[in-house]
Amino acid sequence: QVQLVESGGGLVQAGGSLRLSCLASGITFSVATLDWYRQGPGTQRELVATITSGGSTNYADSVKGRFTISRDNAKNTVYLQMNSLKPEDTVVYYCHTYRVRSLRYDYWGQGTQVTVSS
Repeated sequence: QVQLVESGGGLVQAGGSLRLSCLASGITFSVATLDWYRQGPGTQRELVATITSGGSTNYADSVKGRFTISRDNAKNTVYLQMNSLKPEDTVVYYCHTYRVRSLRYDYWGQGTQVTVSS
């Protein structure tokens, strides 16, 4: 069974930092593309950052220069380092990956809340 478990969310003041972690199981982690998404109340889920098996990364314009996605294959964990946090970053953050077994299947973590106070 594929499982993604996020942790590291919490309350910080504007300008502060948090590091989110996502522990994955049930996948061949080293070959997986991993993503961080976020979603606020009544909004569409937004892709924040992506990291491929080769280590290539992409970021949403809204977080570029502030957030860094990384992975530790030995720990089956993907991270999102969030610096210079803004109140508009106050949403739930979700870890995501996919696998292909004839068809594509997408998997999501339960989410972790980030709250940035002003």
